[in-house]
Amino acid sequence: MRNVTITLEDETANWARVWSAAHQTSVSRMLGELLAEKMRAEEQYSLAMESYLFFPPMPLTLQPYPNRDAAHER
Repeated sequence: MRNVTITLEDETANWARVWSAAHQTSVSRMLGELLAEKMRAEEQYSLAMESYLFFPPMPLTLQPYPNRDAAHER
């Protein structure tokens, strides 16, 4: 564990104290859990993007797009 000092606006700090008290935790623990959650989400996103980019791009269709006249024939 590592101690970190942060600077918050008064309104934000007051909200964090009230929220933490209502949830029977500390502001420090709340922020630690929020940051850990953000870190996990970023890691999952990176893994998903890496998995997606592993495969080469594929064309959406093998047929050419119709020209304007063919698309609007009646």
